[in-house]
Amino acid sequence: MAQAASVYPSLEERPTKDTICLFDVDGTLTPARGDASPQMLQLLSALRHKCAIGFVGGSDLIKQQEQLGTPQIPVTSLFDFCFSENGLTAFRMGQQLAGQSFIGWLGEDKYKQLVNFCLRYISEIDCPVKRGTFVEFRNGMINISPIGRNCSLRERNDFEAYDKTHQIREKFVAALKEKFSDLGLTFSIGGQISFDVFPTGWDKTHCLQHIEGEKKISGVDYKTIHFFGDKTSKGGNDYEIYEDERTVGHSVRNPEDTMKELKKMFDL
Repeated sequence: MAQAASVYPSLEERPTKDTICLFDVDGTLTPARGDASPQMLQLLSALRHKCAIGFVGGSDLIKQQEQLGTPQIPVTSLFDFCFSENGLTAFRMGQQLAGQSFIGWLGEDKYKQLVNFCLRYISEIDCPVKRGTFVEFRNGMINISPIGRNCSLRERNDFEAYDKTHQIREKFVAALKEKFSDLGLTFSIGGQISFDVFPTGWDKTHCLQHIEGEKKISGVDYKTIHFFGDKTSKGGNDYEIYEDERTVGHSVRNPEDTMKELKKMFDL
């Protein structure tokens, strides 16, 4: 961790200053809802001495702090760019950038209709167990979990296996698309137990505007934007940024696979 908190060259002084590596969090840097390993943090620290690094995830900053930071080290000091909620909450070099609000965009009445429909639908789902926090409101989106985000790790793993067989989330998303086709919303399945709902265009590609805007701040023009993610197939929450023409996409299976790719690509 001492290396992870060390001093880095400024963005314009990195050896490969026109390159940035962006990472999904769950399943890419960490196990799902787990913590980053010391080995991963050390590798990211070494990479940061060569080029800029950042993460982009659907969760809020509190969860990403739990997974990537420590009580003594804020996660915003471990990455050059931190994009929570797909970049709706964004930090550059530890300083927060301007953000946007999902509920401000959608409006209270339409938001209530959406949430009420979700809660009614969840009440009729038959899955092995149900816990709490079925709808989690975030600044840039809402997260819907048929089992409830308060489930244990074992229950999370069991639901993932159950969902692969019964397509609980896939059917839920189909129902939402039919009911709210006029709202301009995107429904993105990610992780093990939930899916995100956000305005179309507010997927992970939303963060790229900040990367492109760096040229006006420091003069650094990122000509190569590597993105690493595990949910890169169509319908997954990494798909849009993985396929975006501005990025070089890398599909990984788990954090160990991410580390293997980085060592090979950057001679770490």
